Amino acid sequence: MDLPYYHGPLSKTDCENLLLGEGVDGNFLLRDSESVPGALCLCVSFENFVYTYRIFKEKYGCYTIQTAEGTKKLTFLNLKDLISRFEKPNQGLVVPLLKPIQRSTPCLRWRRSKVERDSIYENSNSDYVEVLP
Repeated sequence: MDLPYYHGPLSKTDCENLLLGEGVDGNFLLRDSESVPGALCLCVSFENFVYTYRIFKEKYGCYTIQTAEGTKKLTFLNLKDLISRFEKPNQGLVVPLLKPIQRSTPCLRWRRSKVERDSIYENSNSDYVEVLP
C-alpha cells in the first residue's frame, strides 16, 4: 500500500499521540486494526479526541467503511477514493479529513496471533465509531 498516511501496525496509543500532538481538528491517518485481522482504521482528531472508523477490504478489491446499522453501505474502488470522499464536509464523519499525518519511515505489516489479540483487546469494539448517513 503506497499511501503516505498509511502507518501499518501503529498502536492506538502512538496513533493518538501523532494525531493530537498538534492540537488540530481533522488530522488523520490510516493504520492496521489491532483487533480485527485484515481491517484498517481511519483515525481522525476532533476536539482533542481521536475517532476511529473501520475499513474493510471486500471481494474484488473494493473497500467499505463501517456505517451505522440501517444506513447504505459505502463502497469505494480504492482507498484514495474513500479518503477523497471524506475530505468533504457533511459526509458522516465527525469532521472532514483535513490534514494527513504522513509516516516518517517505511511501514511493515504485522498481525498478532488471535490468542494474543483476544487477551489484550477484550472490549475493543467500544473504541470504534460508525459513519452516519
